[in-house]
Amino acid sequence: KRWWKVGVTCCICPFLLIFSSLLSECGRLTTNTRIIGGLDAYLGMWPWQASLHQNGFAFCGGSLISHQWVLTAAHCVTWYDLFVTEVQLGTVELDAVSPHRVNLRLAQIICHPAYDSETFNNDICLLRLSKPVKFTKYIQPICLASETSDIHDGKKAWVTGFGVTGKISTGSSSNKLKEVDVPIIGRKRCRCYYKQTASITDNMICAGYFDGRKDSCQGDSGGPLMIKKGRKWVQAGIVSMGEGCALPLSPGVYTRVSQYETWIKDMVTGTTPGFVTFTSPGIDKDLSYFCHLNGTVDEKSFGGGENLSPFNHSLAFSVLATFLHVFFGKEYI
Repeated sequence: KRWWKVGVTCCICPFLLIFSSLLSECGRLTTNTRIIGGLDAYLGMWPWQASLHQNGFAFCGGSLISHQWVLTAAHCVTWYDLFVTEVQLGTVELDAVSPHRVNLRLAQIICHPAYDSETFNNDICLLRLSKPVKFTKYIQPICLASETSDIHDGKKAWVTGFGVTGKISTGSSSNKLKEVDVPIIGRKRCRCYYKQTASITDNMICAGYFDGRKDSCQGDSGGPLMIKKGRKWVQAGIVSMGEGCALPLSPGVYTRVSQYETWIKDMVTGTTPGFVTFTSPGIDKDLSYFCHLNGTVDEKSFGGGENLSPFNHSLAFSVLATFLHVFFGKEYI
């Protein structure tokens, strides 16, 4: 019996070590799930998805980047959230009871010192949880795009969130986590689309379709824009702003995560988040992009995909939400 126990231990240990290493590695899914797009997400499909709550109401998203830190948008939080906001992890359905769900309060909020609430430049914030969270099949950290990453126009990306599912920010919100695929839009192209209404800086990255179709929306703010490298998922952006939801020539605007590698490493304590370099092959077609003076362009090569439930954060709503949050609290947002 003694030798049998030793033998079993020797056989099991390597598997336990392998499973443990998978749980501690960023951007890896430990469940066999198939990503469909535009539909409800399944438990374990996006294990880094975080949801920010106040008084039982989900108002923003986020992403788990280490045992005790969540990445979100600066326009989502204020100092007041330290006392009233809770982070929810390990769930894809907000109103369902789940043994995998974890609710934690905040211990610290660190927003970028150069965040501009009018232009949404540097719209990034770090949230330290009240205690470290244990990684499971349903709670995992995502990798972050390193400062040397180069993501080209047209690269397929994914956005997840519990936000509004309609073409205007007053649509109905979702209790179930939604997912949608959107192509990256190069900086020149995005600046052309927004030249009349917003300033697209180097700290931003855009994604969406020329004719709308799919997007993120109100309530998705702070959530991740992700790309896949091999078997790893890498966060390229943070849902930040836009005009309306899934409207033509109005792609979603996200905080470009790769611009903040040094800042994140300097701010985060404990385990350092995993940074991964993503480099698109070939030449970026955005380099040769030309914006006509009237803003019209030939977009025949930029499209594809079905018409699914959209969700993008509108610029007008974001300004209003920030104002209401500061003066009245999240229950008015």
